[in-house]
Amino acid sequence: MPKPKKRGSNHQRGAGGQPRNVQPFSDEDASIETMSHCSGFSDPASFTEDGPEVDEEATQEDLEYKLKGFIDLTLDKSAKTRQAALESLKSAFSSKILYEFIMERRMTLTDSIERCIKKGKSDEQCAAAGLACLLCVQMGSGIESEEIFKILGPLLKKIVCDGTASIQARQAELYSTMECLENIFTKAYQRDRDTNGVSSTHNTVLHISALLAWTLLLTICPMNEVKKKIEMHLHKLPSLLSCDDLNMRIAAGETLALLFELARETDADFFYEDMELLTEKLRALATDGNKHRAKVDKRKQRSVFRDVLRAVEERDFPTEMVKFGPERMYIDCWVKKQTYDTFKEILGSGMQYHLQSNDFLRNVFELGPPVMLDAATLKTMKISRFERLLTTETSTTSKAEGRWVVLLPYRDVMGLQTF
Repeated sequence: MPKPKKRGSNHQRGAGGQPRNVQPFSDEDASIETMSHCSGFSDPASFTEDGPEVDEEATQEDLEYKLKGFIDLTLDKSAKTRQAALESLKSAFSSKILYEFIMERRMTLTDSIERCIKKGKSDEQCAAAGLACLLCVQMGSGIESEEIFKILGPLLKKIVCDGTASIQARQAELYSTMECLENIFTKAYQRDRDTNGVSSTHNTVLHISALLAWTLLLTICPMNEVKKKIEMHLHKLPSLLSCDDLNMRIAAGETLALLFELARETDADFFYEDMELLTEKLRALATDGNKHRAKVDKRKQRSVFRDVLRAVEERDFPTEMVKFGPERMYIDCWVKKQTYDTFKEILGSGMQYHLQSNDFLRNVFELGPPVMLDAATLKTMKISRFERLLTTETSTTSKAEGRWVVLLPYRDVMGLQTF
């Protein structure tokens, strides 16, 4: 007779090198109620009208239990299991403030990241590098973050400078180490070509990441260093505006706008010799109607370069407003925009939550301490289900009426009837 199968034999098979069934960090785990007591802040949008009371202590213990399991799985023999665990930790760190939990286990997490970078391949290295970034964002600008950077920095720098390493991995490490970036993106000035004489797409992606990371570093450099960098690169960067890659053109344009902004801050009488030629290039990109390019690409390019042209010609920046909870933040310069875009790429959908609760991010953007809201204030800010439904119906009716007004002159041709 056949032997009965053991329970759990299809799931826990890590010892033989087979991937385990890792349940990823879910949206339910990332609910605001789960960690509201950790940050001292609760998002009013997360409160339901008739929802049951949540045992915060129990949910916190359950969350920490899951995270401990993910940390253990980063040492698994299976590459897929390790990568899944890294992605789950990234999801948790980007959506919650876990300062105390991370501080107690920072060296364990650092060792796990170091192992994954050394042992893993392209995707695993990318996930580990992203987790390293989130680890530093969670801990802020203290000694602990410096210790982690000292441990991981040399390893990440080695990968960045290693021409045989995976392109995707090298691109991801740029957020963790800012050294040797000039040596990477300046190669785009010479328009590196492969053996067939065609520009390498992979190298272009790496050059873009290096350029954006270098630009971010430049925003926190002392003014004397900024002047040196401007003199070194301001006359060479316009050559990248002719690149075939849209993202490279946009990155070069935004970097130029930021360099002009910094140059005018350091020297009120700053003068650029080739201003006329540069503005012609920027204006051509801002009004590009090339039929061979996709409409979406043309629309995106024109939008970006209109702002870049205004920055270079008129010293103007289109102010943007970011809403998070009851607060507002105005992005009113290219330096602030570059910083915001970088953190947004790292944190993804958790950006607004971290702006509300993360002391490090609030210090970076000079937002002050987190706003503390009591239960009564949150209740007054809460929108009922009926009000949300009413708002949706009103918006839908307005859109329908607007479409009818547009079609009204053509009702005879289209056979439409008026009511």
